[in-house]
Amino acid sequence: MTTAAPAIRLSVLDRSRTRQGQEPAQALRDTVAFAREAEGFGYHRFWVSEHHGVPGVAGSAPTVLAAAVAGATTRIRVGTGGVMLPNHQPLVVAEQFGVLAALFPGRIDMGLGRSVAFTDGVRRALGRDKDAADAFPAQLAELLAYFDGASRTHRDVHARPSEGLHVPAFVLATGEGADLAADAGLPLVIAAVRGEDRMLAAIDRYRARFRPSAQATEPYVVVSGTVAVAGTPEQARDLLVSEAWSGAHARTHGEFPPLAPTAEVLAREMTERERAAYEQSLRGHIAGTPRQAAAELTALMARTGADEFLVTTSTYDRAALLDSYRLLAEAVRLR
Repeated sequence: MTTAAPAIRLSVLDRSRTRQGQEPAQALRDTVAFAREAEGFGYHRFWVSEHHGVPGVAGSAPTVLAAAVAGATTRIRVGTGGVMLPNHQPLVVAEQFGVLAALFPGRIDMGLGRSVAFTDGVRRALGRDKDAADAFPAQLAELLAYFDGASRTHRDVHARPSEGLHVPAFVLATGEGADLAADAGLPLVIAAVRGEDRMLAAIDRYRARFRPSAQATEPYVVVSGTVAVAGTPEQARDLLVSEAWSGAHARTHGEFPPLAPTAEVLAREMTERERAAYEQSLRGHIAGTPRQAAAELTALMARTGADEFLVTTSTYDRAALLDSYRLLAEAVRLR
């Protein structure tokens, strides 16, 4: 089905979500297969994420997974959404992306976040503490300098084969990070995790504060979020159920679990606290028929003035997930 909605640049962020009854390895293989499908559907980018010690996410090494995705595709841009820079040394990150860019020229994106590992145990294992995110601006400057050969942090160190290569960098943000993206002159990737009004305010600050750089001469905004598309509104809403329960379980039990089948979640007897968290997790997403989803997405893009939308939908039923991405691509005429 094709609607009259104007074309929108759409990309994909896949977090390699694990599913009940499956090994984590299957989630990684599914990610690579999904990337091939997304390329065929006409999506612009395919990004993978970084999570450590999370039962519900298999993607712990995004640059390694990005290499597998790039090797399995031919045209779609491939990157990270993102590498959490405070967890790593900038030189190592520069080298990893330099290798990717050398192997897949003109196709690699470097999405960077400022989050630190969630638990004390993982932070200790990584050699980081809760305050590591405060060093993000300095780390970001050091990382970018390795690509242009102007490193001021370690003057006698050169990142090979990164030096001289152009790898577009993006800053992932929820609020304060928008200012960091503006100061660095980098594209911004932002979601409405704290509500749309706060997201819109952050985008306005980003545009007002933006400083042109070698990476970008003007602001570029990527809004990210969940879009569930199916034949009926009810079927589309069902696609949200598995992820909503995982989010609710994480907030009430402190652990983000693998995706459960929709029917199992709907039949579950939840505590009052779990039910409140679950209902909250179902809000704020775009879900409906292709025509409805395209109309809602078009309206959101108009409100934000965004240049691109990064779709982050996950669900237990992989066939329904692929259908959702296909229907959305057709609705906004990606092909």
